[in-house]
Amino acid sequence: MRTLGKWLGRILLSLVLAAVVIGIWKREEIMRLWAVNSLFAEGKIVNNFSHMDDAFLTMPLPRGDGPVNPLPDGDPTQLPEGATDWIKVRAITSLLVMKDGTIRYEDYFLGTTPDDRRISWSIAKSYLSALFGVLLDEGAIGSLDDPVTQYAPQLVGTAYDGASIRNVLNMASGVIFDEDYHNPNSDINRMGRIVALGGTLDDFTASFNDRFSDPGLAWKYVSIDTHVIGMVIRGATGRSISDLLAEKILQPLGQEQDGYYLTDGAGVAFVLGGLNFTTRDYARFAQMILQNGEYNGQQVVPADWVAASTAASAPTEPGKIGYGYQWWIPVGAHAGEFMGRGVYGQYLYIDQAKNVVIVTTAADRAFRQAGVSASNIEMFRQIANNL
Repeated sequence: MRTLGKWLGRILLSLVLAAVVIGIWKREEIMRLWAVNSLFAEGKIVNNFSHMDDAFLTMPLPRGDGPVNPLPDGDPTQLPEGATDWIKVRAITSLLVMKDGTIRYEDYFLGTTPDDRRISWSIAKSYLSALFGVLLDEGAIGSLDDPVTQYAPQLVGTAYDGASIRNVLNMASGVIFDEDYHNPNSDINRMGRIVALGGTLDDFTASFNDRFSDPGLAWKYVSIDTHVIGMVIRGATGRSISDLLAEKILQPLGQEQDGYYLTDGAGVAFVLGGLNFTTRDYARFAQMILQNGEYNGQQVVPADWVAASTAASAPTEPGKIGYGYQWWIPVGAHAGEFMGRGVYGQYLYIDQAKNVVIVTTAADRAFRQAGVSASNIEMFRQIANNL
C-alpha cells in the first residue's frame, strides 16, 4: 500500500506540474479566452470596449506624419427632448454631432474620455467597403462580378464557391452562418474563441460548406462575408489590410491618434469588427463619406463608389431596413441618409441632405431587443432636425 501511495502521489505531482507548465505555456491564449467569455459582462463591458488591446492580439494603424486635420467647433446645440434618458438607457459612452463640418455637440459618458480608442464592431465593415472602392478604382480588382475564388483560391470547394464579390458585399452569399450572440455555440461566438486562441480566420471561413440559398438571391446578415472581402483584397494586392487601410484611407484624414485592428493568430486583421479609434477620428471618416469621398481637398474614396455602396442594392425584404455594400439604409430613408452600425450601439449616422454626421459609441447590452434600433434611428433624426 505504501508503494502504491508513493506511485499515486508521483502521478498526481506529475499531473499538477504538467498543468502548471501548460498553464504558463498557454497563458496568453487562456487569458484571451477568458477575456472573450467576460467581454460583455455587466460592470466590465464599458472598460473592455476602451481597452481591447489589453486582451487581444492587435496590429497598429498609424495615422502617419501629416498634420491633424481639425474638427472646428460650431454653435453648441441642445439635444432634443428625451435625449438624456436615451443616453442613459442605451448606455451611450460618447456622442458627437456635426453639421456643415463643425462640431455642434460632443460629450462622453460612463467614465469614458475623448482619448479612448473604442471598439466599433461592424462599423469596421463600412471602412473596408471604402478601401475596396479605392482598390477597385485603381484596377487592383477587376469587377464586382468576379468570383471571390479568383482572388481567394482557398475558398474553392467551400460554400463560397460560386459567389461573386458583389454577393458578399451585399451580404447575399447564401452561406449558412449562425450570428446569434447569445448562443455560446453559434458561429459568431466560435469565431471569437478562434481569434482569442490564436487561430486563423481564413481557415475558419474555408470550413463553411452549406448554403441556404444560391448566391445573390436572398439577403441575410452574415459577418463572415466581410472576411471574404478581406481575403479578396489581400489576394488581389498581396498586401495586408492594415497597411492598405492606413495608406489609402486613414492617413489622408489627418487623424488625432493611431488606431488599431484586432487580429487573428496569423496577424490577419479582424476586418468584420476589429477597428478601434477615438470618437473624433470616427467622425473624420464619416465626414469624408458625407462629402462623397472628399476630405481636406483630396478625393480619398471615389465619389461614384460612395454613391453605389450607400444605396440599397441588396435583396432585402420590402419595407425592411436596406443594405448596400457594407452600409445600412434605414427604413423610410431619404436620399443620402445611411449609416454604419455595430453591435452594442455603435453608429455612424450620415445625412447628406442635412449635412449632418452623428457618431455614437455605446455598451448597450440590450441592443438586440425589439424596437431598439428603430428608436436609435428616430433619435438621430430628431437630433439632425434640431440643428
